[in-house]
Amino acid sequence: MLSKERIELVLKHQEPDKVPIHDTPWESTVRRWYGEGLPKSISVGDFFEYEMIMINADVSPQYSSKIIEEEKEFIIERNNLGQTVKNFKDRSTTPLVINSPIKDKRDWASLKERLTVNKSRLFTCPMEADRAFSKKILSWDTTINNYRKNNEKGKFICFSANTGFGMIQHYLGMEGLLLTMVNDPSWAKEMFIFHSRFFIKMFEFFIENGLKFNGIFLSNDMGYKNGLLFSPRCYRELIFPGDKLMCDYFHSIGLPVLLHSDGNISELIPDIINAGFDCIHPLEVKSGMDVRKLKKEYGDKLSFMGGIDVRFMSDFNTDRIEEEIKNKFAIAKKDGGYIYHSDHSVPNNVSFPQYEKVIELVKKYSLY
Repeated sequence: MLSKERIELVLKHQEPDKVPIHDTPWESTVRRWYGEGLPKSISVGDFFEYEMIMINADVSPQYSSKIIEEEKEFIIERNNLGQTVKNFKDRSTTPLVINSPIKDKRDWASLKERLTVNKSRLFTCPMEADRAFSKKILSWDTTINNYRKNNEKGKFICFSANTGFGMIQHYLGMEGLLLTMVNDPSWAKEMFIFHSRFFIKMFEFFIENGLKFNGIFLSNDMGYKNGLLFSPRCYRELIFPGDKLMCDYFHSIGLPVLLHSDGNISELIPDIINAGFDCIHPLEVKSGMDVRKLKKEYGDKLSFMGGIDVRFMSDFNTDRIEEEIKNKFAIAKKDGGYIYHSDHSVPNNVSFPQYEKVIELVKKYSLY
């Protein structure tokens, strides 16, 4: 069975031959693995037989990136979102935002003019979707070649982008956007809907240029360890309309829509279902997301991707990670509706031999 066939069945709540496998190691993790035995002649995705490919839409204003200051461990730069950020040189963590490009509606009007569709807005990204803006964007020809290669292999190819709160907070900063949602909700709603429509336009452009996709993968971080970043009412009134606009559009052409959100978003799940999302990812265990509980409560309406506690992966004693995989797979994979993934991403404290064991266990317990 091809990967795209397997995942399509899962998202329709049907049982395939085995649980589909995908994951997201950090760039620094992959560099470590190359030094520990991962063959340099093969990508990490091909080596571990990951089944999804993210073809990313660059929804940024495409400002020119610029290094402002470089220290021994850190780098300060302006990225193509227009932010000034500080990060480790290997960009292995979420950056500290020093400055954001939008201070008022005039800035937003100016920034919108930069949001035009063009071929430079497409690139493959095998690592973390939310690291995409710091990556070197590949040429159109290279991206198309990557697309064709993975399409021939039968991978499940997603058209992917940051959207909603997770996108707009790059422009105003976290605090700035939260204050705008309270003090000027109509403007916040306008920005959310604008980006939803912009993403659809980009999808249509790349379809016209010969690409086809098996699904849509949208990244919109709306939670943190202890819960939501805003109330469910704020989601329903301000963000939901843009989400439903996208889900309705993609469902009308037969494509499932997967949602990535960090943190504990359990309060939002009824609204996420109403918006039309088919699957949620990554189900962070440390924030209280439990795929077993979610499966029992919403498994007839929603599929799940993730929920395997990455903290156990770095333990040389594999008993805990085996119990984690065995126990959760037994519940999550029943009647389809589950894709393996770590509960966020694989950090660089997980060695190559340890991760090989993880995937060995995933394959052991994935069979139906």
